[in-house]
Amino acid sequence: MSDGQVRVLIADDHAPTRKDVREILEADPRFEVVAEAGDAASAIEAAMSARPDVCLLDVNMPGSGVGAAWEISARLPRAKIVMLTVSREDKHLFAALRAGAAGYLLKDMDAERLPHALSDVLEGKAALPRELTARLVDEFRDRGPRRRKALADGPYANLTSREWQVLDLLRQELTTAEIARRLTVSPVTVRTHVNHILRKVRAPDRQALLGDLEQR
Repeated sequence: MSDGQVRVLIADDHAPTRKDVREILEADPRFEVVAEAGDAASAIEAAMSARPDVCLLDVNMPGSGVGAAWEISARLPRAKIVMLTVSREDKHLFAALRAGAAGYLLKDMDAERLPHALSDVLEGKAALPRELTARLVDEFRDRGPRRRKALADGPYANLTSREWQVLDLLRQELTTAEIARRLTVSPVTVRTHVNHILRKVRAPDRQALLGDLEQR
């Protein structure tokens, strides 16, 4: 940080939103906006150039804010990533957190809370609205050990621990490349694990596998 200020990148395809966010943050002497971007590719490029302390990314900007989060978190592991979005959808929330986001804020939040939320993230706290925190807890409670236990007596009983990991990430709708990054393995290794799972549970393809899981 320069002069003790928090360096922020704002990435959103809506220019007026970027302007509003910049004004909110720069009204607080703790923050300095060092770069702006309108799509995922530009956000990654700007992050690599400016080396911000915080990357504030829109989920639905062109090129995918989640995709940008994956790339930035891999290249700049010390940068804090916070999503700023209108989406309350579970798939966006969970995908963003899996990509390395430390916060998921909604654009209809009280604007005056934004600097405080970013400060919380820098202190190691998660920045999530209460309504989304509750859904995150429900997701882990519903999809955790109880789900595995319910499957363990059926055709899934012979899966290895690594295959269970891959299966859970498949259920979360991650692509082969995303699973590979998450597990720090090659895409070829992921495809091998998937093929083993399909053979063991006698599913013809991934779609049939996920359909079976939803019914259990």
